[in-house]
Amino acid sequence: MDADMLDENRIRLMTKLAICEKKGIEKDIQISGYFKKDYASLKKWITLIGITIGYGLAAALFAVCASDTLLEDLTFIKLVLLGVIVVGVYLALLILYGIGAGSFYKKKHQKAKENVRSYYRGLVKLEKVSKRRKAEHE
Repeated sequence: MDADMLDENRIRLMTKLAICEKKGIEKDIQISGYFKKDYASLKKWITLIGITIGYGLAAALFAVCASDTLLEDLTFIKLVLLGVIVVGVYLALLILYGIGAGSFYKKKHQKAKENVRSYYRGLVKLEKVSKRRKAEHE
């Protein structure tokens, strides 16, 4: 009966580990290989670069599509005001996305670390169960 319990525990552990592997533990291992601050900073910079490119493309598209309206009665003050608005919106987006991305990727790193710890604990338990089973059969 004790051997059956060990087999059940072993099967449960193997199933749990297989589920972890199917969910992508390799990606979590890769993420947890970074320090949290380094990972969050890298991903935040990638996000900010993407926002910059996207905003630049959107602003250029808007300028091309609305060029007739923008150039109508254009004065220096209107041009400066438009520039301030464009730069202000860009800076607001950078700040919001920078804070959000930093927070998001710190949480993602923490979750990946927890998943890796759980996975490695499961591997250690499986090894102990396998050693016990092997010792009983000898």
